[in-house]
Amino acid sequence: MSSYGLWLSAAGMQVNQHRQTVLANNMANIDTTAFKQDLARIAQRPVESREDAAGLEFMHSVLDGMSGGLEVKASQHDLSQGGIERTGREMDMAIDGEGFFTVSDGTTTRYTRNGSLSMNREGELVLSAGGGRWRMLDEGGARILLQAERGRLSVAQDGVVRQGKEEIARIGLVKSEDATSLRKVGENLFELTRGEMVRAGGRIEKESLERSNFDSMRGLAQMIEATRAYELNANMVRMQDDLTGQAISRVGRVA
Repeated sequence: MSSYGLWLSAAGMQVNQHRQTVLANNMANIDTTAFKQDLARIAQRPVESREDAAGLEFMHSVLDGMSGGLEVKASQHDLSQGGIERTGREMDMAIDGEGFFTVSDGTTTRYTRNGSLSMNREGELVLSAGGGRWRMLDEGGARILLQAERGRLSVAQDGVVRQGKEEIARIGLVKSEDATSLRKVGENLFELTRGEMVRAGGRIEKESLERSNFDSMRGLAQMIEATRAYELNANMVRMQDDLTGQAISRVGRVA
């Protein structure tokens, strides 16, 4: 029984260490434009005799009535919208509602809600992050080319891009019907792992950026909770280890 308790407490330590890791990453990206927080997923593990048919030979009338402990599942992306902050910069865009911008490095297509943009040497509209490698695409999948002499850049809520009075492109917002098909790949980008992207109904707010959707105060409280839970499980491991040592020592003396 003591070894079973050790296993449960050790599993509790692993789970809360994972929670701390996820929360720390969210906290580190609190100032990342349009960052989408990750949610740690924890599940109750079935006892061995119920988890695997091969475990039937290990059935135990007492242990099988107890919990199998906890286990870590793949983290889930929270795609809910963050607050929108006006910046006044003409190349900043924020998505109000559902949808993603489509970007490409010339070979790979990715999706993002980061609308902090700039113009590269070729006159292409690109993400400011990533060294200008990711080019913004219009609704037809083509690059958006700017010319300084055309005048000031403006973007309408329906995605129409103008320089001066000339319409030069239309940015189309897209989404996946299955949110779980989107996976983070770094640089605040997502890739589509299955299915296809469809037109989204969000609108574009010009001269604005979306903030991270992570609540730092709530996250700090959750991190303190996870730290305390980790320490409690660590204390249980030490206590059970001491009890096991004492039991072995006493049995040795009796023998």
